[in-house]
Amino acid sequence: MPPDISRRAIVLFSHGSRDPLWRAPMEAVAARIAAQAPNPQVVCAYLELCAPSLADATRQVVAQGATQVTVVPMFLGTGKHAREDLPLLVQELRATHPDVQFHVQTAIGEDPRMTALMAEIACEPPQN
Repeated sequence: MPPDISRRAIVLFSHGSRDPLWRAPMEAVAARIAAQAPNPQVVCAYLELCAPSLADATRQVVAQGATQVTVVPMFLGTGKHAREDLPLLVQELRATHPDVQFHVQTAIGEDPRMTALMAEIACEPPQN
């Protein structure tokens, strides 16, 4: 039986910045997911420098009924934040929300589709 999509949530997790323009691409990804279908819920979360934190974003989606949360590390590679910080944060989430299933994807930049897309963009001729 397929999982109840209305109980799923996606948390797009990134570093964070004080500059609101930095957040625009993350928020655009979230908006695109939300436009495709109202479920699953989708929110952005940040490690530092802006809100919401991963804990706050998770609290929000759980309060709205999510029982399955997929955390998507929006990093080009599995550096220190994805390799060390994120597992500790998710461990805290699991302790705080024991009835919620958490799944952490690999860093988005390591997905072969993303690698192919970045290569395609890099090879485009200059626009005049």
